[in-house]
Amino acid sequence: MTKQRCSWCDMNSPEYIDYHDNHWGVPVYDDRLLFEMLVLEGMQAGLSWLSILKKRENFIQAFDNFEIAVVALYGEKKVAELLVDAGIIRNKLKINSVITNAKVFLEIAEEFESFSKYLWAWVGNNPLQHEYSDRQEIPAKTELSEKISKDLKKRGMSFVGPTIIYAYMQAIGMVNDHDPGCYRREQVAALAGPAQ
Repeated sequence: MTKQRCSWCDMNSPEYIDYHDNHWGVPVYDDRLLFEMLVLEGMQAGLSWLSILKKRENFIQAFDNFEIAVVALYGEKKVAELLVDAGIIRNKLKINSVITNAKVFLEIAEEFESFSKYLWAWVGNNPLQHEYSDRQEIPAKTELSEKISKDLKKRGMSFVGPTIIYAYMQAIGMVNDHDPGCYRREQVAALAGPAQ
Protein backbone atom coordinates (compact mmCIF):
# COMPACT_ATOMS: atom_id res chain seq x y z
CA MET A 1 0.00 0.00 0.00
CA THR A 2 1.37 3.42 -1.00
CA LYS A 3 1.89 5.89 1.81
CA GLN A 4 -0.29 8.95 1.58
CA ARG A 5 1.84 12.07 1.50
CA CYS A 6 1.17 15.80 1.30
CA SER A 7 -0.30 16.84 -2.04
CA TRP A 8 2.66 19.15 -2.76
CA CYS A 9 5.10 16.22 -2.63
CA ASP A 10 5.93 15.22 -6.22
CA MET A 11 5.93 11.42 -6.16
CA ASN A 12 8.15 11.35 -9.26
CA SER A 13 10.92 13.23 -7.49
CA PRO A 14 13.26 11.34 -5.12
CA GLU A 15 14.46 14.72 -3.78
CA TYR A 16 10.93 15.75 -2.86
CA ILE A 17 10.08 12.39 -1.28
CA ASP A 18 13.25 12.41 0.84
CA TYR A 19 12.70 16.02 1.90
CA HIS A 20 9.05 15.42 2.77
CA ASP A 21 9.62 12.12 4.59
CA ASN A 22 12.73 13.08 6.57
CA HIS A 23 12.99 16.84 6.95
CA TRP A 24 9.89 18.96 6.28
CA GLY A 25 8.03 19.88 9.45
CA VAL A 26 10.58 18.31 11.80
CA PRO A 27 11.44 20.82 14.58
CA VAL A 28 14.88 22.40 14.04
CA TYR A 29 16.79 24.07 16.89
CA ASP A 30 20.32 24.20 15.46
CA ASP A 31 21.29 27.75 14.45
CA ARG A 32 23.42 26.66 11.50
CA LEU A 33 20.56 24.64 10.01
CA LEU A 34 18.07 27.40 10.81
CA PHE A 35 20.28 29.80 8.85
CA GLU A 36 20.62 27.36 5.95
CA MET A 37 16.86 26.94 5.70
CA LEU A 38 16.28 30.70 5.91
CA VAL A 39 18.72 31.20 3.02
CA LEU A 40 17.14 28.46 0.92
CA GLU A 41 13.61 29.79 1.49
CA GLY A 42 14.78 33.26 0.43
CA MET A 43 16.55 31.85 -2.62
CA GLN A 44 13.37 30.01 -3.60
CA ALA A 45 11.36 33.25 -3.99
CA GLY A 46 9.90 33.18 -7.50
CA LEU A 47 11.28 29.70 -8.22
CA SER A 48 10.20 26.11 -7.57
CA TRP A 49 11.25 24.41 -4.34
CA LEU A 50 12.43 21.42 -6.36
CA SER A 51 14.98 23.59 -8.16
CA ILE A 52 16.36 24.61 -4.75
CA LEU A 53 16.42 21.04 -3.42
CA LYS A 54 18.38 19.87 -6.46
CA LYS A 55 20.95 22.61 -5.81
CA ARG A 56 21.06 22.23 -2.03
CA GLU A 57 24.44 20.49 -1.91
CA ASN A 58 25.85 23.15 -4.25
CA PHE A 59 24.55 25.87 -1.92
CA ILE A 60 26.14 24.17 1.08
CA GLN A 61 29.48 24.05 -0.70
CA ALA A 62 29.28 27.57 -2.16
CA PHE A 63 28.28 29.16 1.17
CA ASP A 64 30.92 27.44 3.33
CA ASN A 65 28.50 24.96 4.89
CA PHE A 66 26.36 27.94 5.95
CA GLU A 67 28.78 28.81 8.74
CA ILE A 68 27.06 32.04 9.76
CA ALA A 69 30.14 33.89 11.03
CA VAL A 70 32.02 33.07 7.81
CA VAL A 71 29.16 34.17 5.53
CA ALA A 72 28.76 37.43 7.49
CA LEU A 73 32.32 38.38 6.49
CA TYR A 74 31.91 37.81 2.74
CA GLY A 75 33.23 40.70 0.65
CA GLU A 76 33.04 41.74 -2.99
CA LYS A 77 35.49 39.05 -4.13
CA LYS A 78 33.33 36.27 -2.70
CA VAL A 79 30.16 37.82 -4.15
CA ALA A 80 31.84 37.90 -7.57
CA GLU A 81 32.70 34.19 -7.19
CA LEU A 82 29.12 33.33 -6.24
CA LEU A 83 27.70 35.27 -9.19
CA VAL A 84 29.52 32.97 -11.63
CA ASP A 85 28.71 29.73 -9.76
CA ALA A 86 26.28 27.87 -12.03
CA GLY A 87 25.45 25.45 -9.20
CA ILE A 88 23.46 28.04 -7.23
CA ILE A 89 20.94 30.83 -7.89
CA ARG A 90 23.03 33.66 -9.35
CA ASN A 91 20.94 36.60 -8.23
CA LYS A 92 22.96 39.51 -6.86
CA LEU A 93 20.13 40.84 -4.66
CA LYS A 94 19.61 37.41 -3.10
CA ILE A 95 23.34 36.79 -2.61
CA ASN A 96 23.86 40.20 -0.95
CA SER A 97 20.78 39.48 1.18
CA VAL A 98 22.36 36.26 2.47
CA ILE A 99 25.40 38.20 3.70
CA THR A 100 23.33 40.95 5.35
CA ASN A 101 20.99 38.39 6.87
CA ALA A 102 23.96 36.48 8.32
CA LYS A 103 25.09 39.63 10.12
CA VAL A 104 21.60 40.28 11.51
CA PHE A 105 21.24 36.58 12.40
CA LEU A 106 24.40 36.85 14.54
CA GLU A 107 23.12 40.02 16.23
CA ILE A 108 19.85 38.28 17.10
CA ALA A 109 21.74 35.20 18.35
CA GLU A 110 23.85 37.40 20.61
CA GLU A 111 20.80 39.22 21.98
CA PHE A 112 18.78 36.06 22.68
CA GLU A 113 21.63 33.56 23.36
CA SER A 114 20.77 31.86 20.05
CA PHE A 115 18.67 32.56 16.98
CA SER A 116 16.76 29.41 17.86
CA LYS A 117 15.64 30.89 21.21
CA TYR A 118 14.51 34.08 19.47
CA LEU A 119 12.55 32.17 16.83
CA TRP A 120 10.92 29.52 19.00
CA ALA A 121 9.76 32.11 21.54
CA TRP A 122 7.24 33.26 18.90
CA VAL A 123 5.37 29.96 19.34
CA GLY A 124 5.87 29.59 23.09
CA ASN A 125 8.70 27.09 22.43
CA ASN A 126 6.26 24.46 21.14
CA PRO A 127 5.32 23.70 17.52
CA LEU A 128 1.82 24.76 16.54
CA GLN A 129 -0.38 21.78 15.64
CA HIS A 130 -2.82 23.08 13.05
CA GLU A 131 -6.03 21.19 12.46
CA TYR A 132 -7.08 21.65 8.85
CA SER A 133 -9.68 19.37 7.32
CA ASP A 134 -8.45 20.09 3.82
CA ARG A 135 -5.13 21.07 2.23
CA GLN A 136 -6.82 24.10 0.63
CA GLU A 137 -7.36 25.59 4.09
CA ILE A 138 -3.62 25.85 4.78
CA PRO A 139 -2.69 29.54 4.36
CA ALA A 140 0.26 31.01 2.46
CA LYS A 141 0.89 33.36 5.38
CA THR A 142 -0.55 34.03 8.83
CA GLU A 143 -0.79 36.87 11.30
CA LEU A 144 2.17 35.33 13.15
CA SER A 145 4.36 35.05 10.03
CA GLU A 146 3.55 38.71 9.32
CA LYS A 147 4.71 39.67 12.83
CA ILE A 148 7.96 37.70 12.56
CA SER A 149 8.57 39.07 9.06
CA LYS A 150 8.03 42.63 10.27
CA ASP A 151 10.42 42.14 13.17
CA LEU A 152 13.16 40.60 11.00
CA LYS A 153 12.82 43.39 8.43
CA LYS A 154 13.00 45.99 11.20
CA ARG A 155 16.26 44.36 12.31
CA GLY A 156 17.63 44.66 8.76
CA MET A 157 16.90 41.34 7.03
CA SER A 158 15.55 41.05 3.49
CA PHE A 159 13.83 38.27 1.52
CA VAL A 160 11.89 37.53 4.69
CA GLY A 161 8.36 38.50 3.63
CA PRO A 162 5.40 36.89 5.46
CA THR A 163 4.91 34.18 2.79
CA ILE A 164 8.60 33.22 2.85
CA ILE A 165 8.54 33.21 6.67
CA TYR A 166 5.46 31.00 6.79
CA ALA A 167 7.07 28.51 4.39
CA TYR A 168 10.14 28.67 6.66
CA MET A 169 8.02 28.01 9.76
CA GLN A 170 6.49 24.98 8.05
CA ALA A 171 9.88 23.66 6.92
CA ILE A 172 11.57 23.95 10.33
CA GLY A 173 8.63 22.51 12.25
CA MET A 174 7.36 25.63 14.01
CA VAL A 175 3.99 24.61 12.58
CA ASN A 176 2.81 21.12 11.61
CA ASP A 177 1.10 21.63 8.26
CA HIS A 178 1.31 18.12 6.89
CA ASP A 179 -1.91 17.41 4.98
CA PRO A 180 -4.79 15.76 6.82
CA GLY A 181 -4.28 12.09 5.96
CA CYS A 182 -0.53 12.43 5.34
CA TYR A 183 1.28 9.60 7.12
CA ARG A 184 3.89 12.05 8.49
CA ARG A 185 1.35 14.27 10.23
CA GLU A 186 1.05 12.19 13.42
CA GLN A 187 4.74 11.25 13.38
CA VAL A 188 5.79 14.90 13.30
CA ALA A 189 3.23 15.77 15.99
CA ALA A 190 4.83 13.10 18.21
CA LEU A 191 8.22 14.82 17.80
CA ALA A 192 6.83 18.09 19.09
CA GLY A 193 8.10 19.04 22.49
CA PRO A 194 9.46 22.13 24.21
CA ALA A 195 12.25 23.84 22.28
CA GLN A 196 15.67 22.75 23.40
